[in-house]
Amino acid sequence: MTSPLNPSGKKHRVDKAWMRAHTNDHYVTEAKRLGYRSRAAFKLIELAEKDRLFRPGMTVVDLGSAPGSWSQVLRERLGPSARIVALDSLPMDPVRGVQFIQADFREEEGMVALTEALSGRKVDLVVSDLAPNLSGVASADQARSVYLGELAVDFSTHWLQPGGDLVVKAFQGEGFSEFQRTMQGHFDKVYVRKPKASRDKSREVFLVGKGHVAV
Repeated sequence: MTSPLNPSGKKHRVDKAWMRAHTNDHYVTEAKRLGYRSRAAFKLIELAEKDRLFRPGMTVVDLGSAPGSWSQVLRERLGPSARIVALDSLPMDPVRGVQFIQADFREEEGMVALTEALSGRKVDLVVSDLAPNLSGVASADQARSVYLGELAVDFSTHWLQPGGDLVVKAFQGEGFSEFQRTMQGHFDKVYVRKPKASRDKSREVFLVGKGHVAV
Protein backbone atom coordinates (compact mmCIF):
# COMPACT_ATOMS: atom_id res chain seq x y z
CA MET A 1 0.00 0.00 0.00
CA THR A 2 1.42 3.35 -1.00
CA SER A 3 1.37 6.48 1.10
CA PRO A 4 -0.96 9.29 -0.04
CA LEU A 5 2.15 11.49 0.05
CA ASN A 6 4.00 9.06 -2.19
CA PRO A 7 1.41 7.39 -4.44
CA SER A 8 3.91 5.66 -6.73
CA GLY A 9 6.32 4.51 -4.04
CA LYS A 10 9.20 5.18 -6.44
CA LYS A 11 10.88 8.06 -4.63
CA HIS A 12 11.07 6.07 -1.43
CA ARG A 13 12.79 3.21 -3.25
CA VAL A 14 15.26 5.62 -4.84
CA ASP A 15 16.00 7.22 -1.48
CA LYS A 16 16.56 3.82 0.11
CA ALA A 17 18.87 2.79 -2.72
CA TRP A 18 20.88 6.01 -2.34
CA MET A 19 21.12 5.57 1.43
CA ARG A 20 22.24 1.96 1.03
CA ALA A 21 24.95 2.94 -1.47
CA HIS A 22 26.05 5.85 0.71
CA THR A 23 26.19 3.73 3.85
CA ASN A 24 28.20 1.04 2.08
CA ASP A 25 30.52 3.55 0.41
CA HIS A 26 34.16 2.70 1.16
CA TYR A 27 35.14 6.33 1.56
CA VAL A 28 32.25 7.09 3.90
CA THR A 29 33.28 4.14 6.05
CA GLU A 30 36.93 5.20 6.03
CA ALA A 31 36.04 8.80 6.85
CA LYS A 32 34.13 7.64 9.92
CA ARG A 33 36.95 5.33 10.95
CA LEU A 34 39.61 8.03 10.66
CA GLY A 35 37.52 10.83 12.12
CA TYR A 36 37.14 12.92 8.97
CA ARG A 37 33.95 14.92 8.68
CA SER A 38 33.22 13.80 5.12
CA ARG A 39 34.47 11.51 2.38
CA ALA A 40 35.79 14.62 0.59
CA ALA A 41 38.93 14.36 2.73
CA PHE A 42 40.18 11.59 0.47
CA LYS A 43 39.83 13.76 -2.64
CA LEU A 44 42.29 16.29 -1.25
CA ILE A 45 44.63 13.59 0.05
CA GLU A 46 44.82 11.98 -3.40
CA LEU A 47 45.30 15.32 -5.18
CA ALA A 48 48.01 16.37 -2.74
CA GLU A 49 49.92 13.12 -3.14
CA LYS A 50 49.65 13.07 -6.93
CA ASP A 51 50.63 16.70 -7.47
CA ARG A 52 52.92 17.22 -4.45
CA LEU A 53 50.88 20.05 -3.00
CA PHE A 54 51.86 19.83 0.66
CA ARG A 55 54.93 20.80 2.62
CA PRO A 56 55.23 21.63 6.33
CA GLY A 57 54.67 25.20 7.45
CA MET A 58 52.69 26.40 4.44
CA THR A 59 50.17 29.23 4.46
CA VAL A 60 46.92 27.89 3.00
CA VAL A 61 43.43 29.23 2.29
CA ASP A 62 40.57 26.71 2.27
CA LEU A 63 37.56 28.10 0.38
CA GLY A 64 34.18 26.43 0.80
CA SER A 65 35.54 24.65 3.85
CA ALA A 66 32.41 23.37 5.64
CA PRO A 67 31.98 20.82 7.12
CA GLY A 68 35.77 20.90 7.56
CA SER A 69 37.27 17.70 6.20
CA TRP A 70 39.76 19.54 3.98
CA SER A 71 40.80 21.74 6.90
CA GLN A 72 41.31 18.56 8.93
CA VAL A 73 43.59 17.12 6.25
CA LEU A 74 45.53 20.37 5.94
CA ARG A 75 46.14 20.59 9.69
CA GLU A 76 47.08 16.92 9.87
CA ARG A 77 49.47 16.95 6.91
CA LEU A 78 51.08 20.41 7.19
CA GLY A 79 52.07 20.37 10.84
CA PRO A 80 51.69 22.85 13.70
CA SER A 81 53.67 25.65 12.06
CA ALA A 82 51.28 25.92 9.09
CA ARG A 83 48.90 28.87 8.83
CA ILE A 84 45.45 27.76 7.66
CA VAL A 85 42.53 30.12 7.05
CA ALA A 86 39.18 28.59 6.11
CA LEU A 87 36.06 30.32 4.83
CA ASP A 88 32.50 29.25 4.18
CA SER A 89 29.06 30.84 4.24
CA LEU A 90 27.87 27.87 6.31
CA PRO A 91 28.89 27.30 9.93
CA MET A 92 31.77 24.93 10.61
CA ASP A 93 32.72 23.27 13.88
CA PRO A 94 36.20 24.36 14.99
CA VAL A 95 39.28 22.54 13.73
CA ARG A 96 42.19 23.05 16.09
CA GLY A 97 44.82 25.30 14.54
CA VAL A 98 42.52 26.54 11.75
CA GLN A 99 41.13 30.07 11.66
CA PHE A 100 37.57 29.89 10.37
CA ILE A 101 35.64 32.79 8.86
CA GLN A 102 31.91 32.41 8.28
CA ALA A 103 31.24 34.68 5.32
CA ASP A 104 30.13 34.56 1.70
CA PHE A 105 33.14 34.50 -0.64
CA ARG A 106 31.05 36.18 -3.35
CA GLU A 107 30.38 39.24 -1.20
CA GLU A 108 32.73 42.12 -0.39
CA GLU A 109 32.46 41.47 3.36
CA GLY A 110 33.78 37.94 2.84
CA MET A 111 36.77 39.18 0.88
CA VAL A 112 37.45 41.91 3.45
CA ALA A 113 37.36 39.40 6.32
CA LEU A 114 39.69 37.04 4.46
CA THR A 115 42.08 39.86 3.60
CA GLU A 116 42.20 40.98 7.22
CA ALA A 117 42.87 37.42 8.39
CA LEU A 118 45.86 37.12 6.05
CA SER A 119 47.31 40.44 7.29
CA GLY A 120 49.16 40.97 4.04
CA ARG A 121 50.84 37.56 4.17
CA LYS A 122 51.06 35.82 0.80
CA VAL A 123 49.72 32.29 0.42
CA ASP A 124 51.44 29.09 -0.73
CA LEU A 125 48.32 27.11 -1.60
CA VAL A 126 44.64 27.83 -2.21
CA VAL A 127 42.16 24.96 -2.18
CA SER A 128 38.57 25.56 -3.25
CA ASP A 129 35.73 23.09 -2.83
CA LEU A 130 33.19 25.83 -3.55
CA ALA A 131 30.01 24.66 -5.24
CA PRO A 132 26.73 26.48 -5.94
CA ASN A 133 23.42 25.67 -4.32
CA LEU A 134 21.81 23.58 -7.04
CA SER A 135 18.65 24.97 -8.62
CA GLY A 136 17.97 21.95 -10.81
CA VAL A 137 18.45 24.05 -13.95
CA ALA A 138 21.60 22.54 -15.42
CA SER A 139 22.72 25.57 -17.44
CA ALA A 140 22.26 27.96 -14.50
CA ASP A 141 24.02 25.62 -12.07
CA GLN A 142 26.94 25.20 -14.47
CA ALA A 143 27.24 28.97 -14.91
CA ARG A 144 27.28 29.48 -11.12
CA SER A 145 29.94 26.79 -10.74
CA VAL A 146 32.19 28.44 -13.34
CA TYR A 147 31.67 31.81 -11.67
CA LEU A 148 32.80 30.44 -8.29
CA GLY A 149 35.85 28.92 -9.95
CA GLU A 150 36.69 32.24 -11.57
CA LEU A 151 36.43 33.98 -8.20
CA ALA A 152 38.85 31.43 -6.71
CA VAL A 153 41.30 32.02 -9.56
CA ASP A 154 41.02 35.78 -9.21
CA PHE A 155 41.69 35.56 -5.48
CA SER A 156 44.66 33.28 -6.12
CA THR A 157 46.25 35.61 -8.66
CA HIS A 158 46.32 38.35 -6.01
CA TRP A 159 47.36 36.29 -2.99
CA LEU A 160 49.47 33.35 -4.14
CA GLN A 161 53.23 33.47 -3.85
CA PRO A 162 55.05 33.15 -7.19
CA GLY A 163 55.19 29.39 -7.74
CA GLY A 164 52.18 28.76 -5.49
CA ASP A 165 49.46 26.23 -6.30
CA LEU A 166 45.67 26.22 -6.66
CA VAL A 167 43.14 23.38 -6.43
CA VAL A 168 39.64 24.31 -7.57
CA LYS A 169 36.48 22.25 -8.01
CA ALA A 170 34.80 22.40 -11.40
CA PHE A 171 32.08 20.58 -13.29
CA GLN A 172 32.49 19.43 -16.85
CA GLY A 173 30.05 21.16 -19.15
CA GLU A 174 29.50 24.51 -20.81
CA GLY A 175 32.23 26.99 -19.98
CA PHE A 176 34.62 24.38 -18.58
CA SER A 177 37.16 24.59 -21.42
CA GLU A 178 37.20 28.37 -21.23
CA PHE A 179 37.72 28.22 -17.48
CA GLN A 180 40.58 25.78 -17.92
CA ARG A 181 42.22 28.16 -20.40
CA THR A 182 41.83 31.01 -17.92
CA MET A 183 43.75 29.00 -15.34
CA GLN A 184 46.42 28.11 -17.88
CA GLY A 185 47.13 31.82 -18.24
CA HIS A 186 48.14 32.04 -14.57
CA PHE A 187 50.00 28.77 -13.90
CA ASP A 188 52.92 26.88 -15.43
CA LYS A 189 50.89 23.68 -15.56
CA VAL A 190 47.17 22.93 -15.17
CA TYR A 191 45.92 19.38 -14.68
CA VAL A 192 42.37 18.01 -14.73
CA ARG A 193 41.98 15.42 -12.00
CA LYS A 194 39.12 13.07 -11.09
CA PRO A 195 39.96 11.65 -7.64
CA LYS A 196 38.83 8.11 -6.91
CA ALA A 197 36.72 9.45 -4.05
CA SER A 198 34.62 11.50 -6.50
CA ARG A 199 31.45 9.65 -7.38
CA ASP A 200 31.60 7.98 -10.81
CA LYS A 201 28.34 9.53 -12.02
CA SER A 202 29.31 13.04 -10.96
CA ARG A 203 30.63 15.60 -13.48
CA GLU A 204 32.87 16.88 -10.69
CA VAL A 205 36.56 17.24 -11.42
CA PHE A 206 39.35 19.31 -9.90
CA LEU A 207 41.69 21.62 -11.73
CA VAL A 208 45.16 21.76 -10.22
CA GLY A 209 47.24 24.78 -11.11
CA LYS A 210 50.94 24.29 -10.42
CA GLY A 211 53.40 27.16 -10.29
CA HIS A 212 51.58 30.48 -10.11
CA VAL A 213 53.00 32.94 -12.61
CA ALA A 214 53.00 36.43 -11.11
CA VAL A 215 52.08 39.08 -13.65
